[in-house]
Amino acid sequence: MSSELVSLLWFHVTSMSPLSHAQLGIALGFLIPPVLVPSVEDVEELAYHISIMFFMTAGVATALFILVVIVFKEKPPYPPSRAQALIQSRPTEEYSYVQSILRLLRNANFVLLMITYGLNTGCFYSLSTLLNRMVIYHYPREEVNAGRIGLTIVLSGMAGALISGLWLDRTKTYKQTTLMVYVMSLVGMIVYTFTLNLGHLWVVFVTAGVLGFFMTGYLPLGFEFAAELTYPESEGTSSGLLNVSAQIFGIAFTISQGQIIDHFGTKAGNLFLCFFLLLGSIMTAFIKADLRRQQANVENEHTKVVPEACTVPIVLEESKL
Repeated sequence: MSSELVSLLWFHVTSMSPLSHAQLGIALGFLIPPVLVPSVEDVEELAYHISIMFFMTAGVATALFILVVIVFKEKPPYPPSRAQALIQSRPTEEYSYVQSILRLLRNANFVLLMITYGLNTGCFYSLSTLLNRMVIYHYPREEVNAGRIGLTIVLSGMAGALISGLWLDRTKTYKQTTLMVYVMSLVGMIVYTFTLNLGHLWVVFVTAGVLGFFMTGYLPLGFEFAAELTYPESEGTSSGLLNVSAQIFGIAFTISQGQIIDHFGTKAGNLFLCFFLLLGSIMTAFIKADLRRQQANVENEHTKVVPEACTVPIVLEESKL
């Protein structure tokens, strides 16, 4: 129970960070706590090890805070995206954060994506938080390997995020890629559910790695798809709402799955997550691929080509004269 508590605390601290940094923090959260906090029965010794770990965390956080205050600027010299360029071109008093949120909540496709993103990411949060309990339930005294399995999930997920991002950049198939990765997350969850209790720890490593490849790989796809559906609204606003949805579903799923595991076992708890991944896959299929940002890019390229084409007859006429 001690390592499970530590992993839960560390996970929820690190999962509040931006996406790429959060994955690194979660990976360290799976690997470091079981090493720093041994599984002991003495409450005072356990408290001592936990305090050491959190003093280290506080030191790192303080150093990062100082760097942010000293190094970070209010905004970059050039807008990072077309949406930000449009926002910065308007007078400050014309932009309303509240109105932007209301416009996003009236966008049916974005609302569907926000719910499905929350379902998928909430399942990932719940699985990651309760991973230690589930592994130790079937493989007693394997706290360190439980942390390594969590590390495997995150590292394979980082690879999945990189590959899916490259594929998305090449094909621009936002809905198809998002739906495919979502369905594969469901398949991976089902395989993990029915292989967890086979008695072979290496099987858990493999199935958890496959699950992490698709489930964590889905996270950047959700942000990119949201930016497409909500252009020209700020990507920060849409990604913020996605994170809110993920945290709400994550808390609800973690509490619910924990109770199900206590009363009915790990298989029932994982089947609980499978149901919501299935629901999310179905809802994702109903999102329309309204790629507003891509359309704006096409129109922008068209406006550049047309003036150049119009100058050709003029040059020809001048050459005749």
